[in-house]
This record gives sequence, structure tokens and C-alpha cells, in this order.
Amino acid sequence: MNAAKKTIERLIDGTNITINGSNEWDIQVINDDLYARILRHGSIGLGEAYMEGWWECAAPDELFSRVLQKRLDRSIPFNFTTFLQVARARVFNQQSRDKAREAVMRHYDIGNDLYQQMLDKRMIYSCAYWEDVSNLDEAQEKKLDLICRKLKLSSGQRLLDIGCGWGGLAQYAAERYGVSVTGITLSEPQALVARENCRGLPVEIRVQDYRDLHEKFDRIVSVGMFEHVGYKNYASFMKVAEENLLPDGIFLLHTIGGNETVTNIDPWINKYIFPNSVLPSLDQINKANAGRFIMEDLHNFGAYYDRTLMAWLSNFERAWQTLSQRYDNTFFRMWKYYLCMSAATFRSKVNDLWQIVWTLPSYKGVYESVRR
Repeated sequence: MNAAKKTIERLIDGTNITINGSNEWDIQVINDDLYARILRHGSIGLGEAYMEGWWECAAPDELFSRVLQKRLDRSIPFNFTTFLQVARARVFNQQSRDKAREAVMRHYDIGNDLYQQMLDKRMIYSCAYWEDVSNLDEAQEKKLDLICRKLKLSSGQRLLDIGCGWGGLAQYAAERYGVSVTGITLSEPQALVARENCRGLPVEIRVQDYRDLHEKFDRIVSVGMFEHVGYKNYASFMKVAEENLLPDGIFLLHTIGGNETVTNIDPWINKYIFPNSVLPSLDQINKANAGRFIMEDLHNFGAYYDRTLMAWLSNFERAWQTLSQRYDNTFFRMWKYYLCMSAATFRSKVNDLWQIVWTLPSYKGVYESVRR
């Protein structure tokens, strides 16, 4: 047995993972060079090896969950690729205007057809709310209504949606609550779909950077976008929200968050899925907010993201026969790896999903929290 394999076996000891075992979460090694590749290149080596068919697993989500529960990701030797990523994140603003647009193009602009097949009917690309529902469409509508009720929306108000995606929330809020909505995104393909979905409603969809906002709104919401802001820009983002909110307004932020303060994301995710992204911690958010908003409510339902991601995976696999006409098998394995790994981060409680409600000190009355 080679030394690299022995090292990997020592690492997974206690996880109930067996190399070439019979459990659905056991890794099936096809190329024995895998062990050295993992030790040499860490997360990127493991992910690229899966993309290239060096290993298989019946349930990668459960494999990753077991790995993360033991935090084995910290045990892989620190390699030069990871060092460069960390160094760049600390020295440079990886989420500048130009880099933010580049990141959007590499993920959100890869094809509306992919997201139409994978997501729910409203194309909501964020954690659903699975309270007393039976399917993804219902869970996403429940989440949208939860957001609207937390914002205390009423007819005639102006709502700003920072990172509006394909317009699902803007459409829902305009239809159900009678508000006018300004949605901003950096993705031209997203904007095209959002405008079509919101046709005939009091909704304006703009391709615009949040840093260029200079207006006043009754309510502000941002769902699944803060993960792309970057820790060097958290304070700037909060300042923009503060300056664009009316004195008696409400601001809701829906974001994935990490239980530790970091300045970079998993190297494989950074390279192939979400370039230049990073997950905030509550400490970072609180520091960026210091002296601005009053936190009225903090709601964590990260456990629901596991179920959401597995629903997306099911839709993706079911639609692959159609999608394979545009995307190759390497993409299929990459995307499955991404969805399974992401689900595992929530299953293992490494990541959370927060909805945070803020008001300005000028807000009148008492804010009553909403859960159901």
C-alpha cells in the first residue's frame, strides 16, 4: 500500500467511510493516483478528480457530510494553490466592480435553460422554506411570502431588490402585495427573463451595481447576493442600504453565513462555481453594521438549504437528457459535485442560512417578528 493511501485512510478513520466499501457514501477509487493528488492539491485535486472520473460515489452528499462533520477539510496539507487564493483575498479587493461582473458571467450567465430546469417555476435560486409544504414550488412561495411579511409590505410602497435574479421575488411582491419594485442585477440574461416575467407589473429591472444606487425606498431586500459582496465591501454595502432606505423603512438580508470568520471560500468552489465569493460571519456583518441599523430579528433556517439543494439536484438529474445537448459530461459531474458538496455544508452545520431584519434608529413603533 502506498504512503499517500495510508495517509488518506488515517484521515478518514472514525468517519465510517471505507475506501471501495459497500455503503452508499463510500468512495470508489478508479485511479490509484487519486490519493497523492488529494494530498498534493487538496480540495481542487479531489474535485477535479471527480470531474475526470477518477472516483465515484453513490451518495457524494453523504460522503461530504461525513468529511465535514469531522472537519477533515482542515487536515489536508496546505498547498500552494490555496496559499495563493488566501493571499489574493487578503491583499486585493476580489469583489471590485470589474471582478463582480466577471464572477456573475462565470456562474449566472452560463445558460438560463439550466436554471429553468433546475429551479422552481419562479426560478428562485436561494434557500426555500419547507414548513408544512410538500414540494419545491410551494416551499419557495412560502419563503417569498415570509420575506414579504417580515418586510411588512403594503400597497403603494417602493421596494428595492438588490440582486433580483430572474425577478421571482419582485414579481411575487408586486402581484400579492401591491408594491412597486426596482430590481438590480449584474446579469444581462437574468434581466431579460426578469423583465419578461414582470411584464405588466410595476417592476423595473436594471443591470446595475449596488454601489451606484442613490434613491430612497420604503423597503430594501437582498436575497442570496451578499455572498458575492466580499468582506472588504461589507461596510460599503451596509452604507448603501442605509443611505437608500427611508427613515421608517425596513431592510431584510437573506444570506448564507459561516460559523467562522474567513476571507476566502473553498478553492474548488472558487475556481469552478463562485469565483471571488466568500461567506460572511455574524461577527463580520455586525462590524460592518456598527452605528447604522438596529437588528430587529435574526432567523436561521440553514437546515432547509440541504433539502433545497437536493431538490435542485433531483431536478438537474431528471433534466439531464435535455441539458446534455448543451453541456458535456464534465459539466454534469462538476455541477453534481457542487450541489452535493453544498448540501453537505448545511447538513453538517458548517454553514447557516440567515434572514436578518434591520431598521434605522428613526423607525417608529415596535417591530414584531414573523416566523410562519
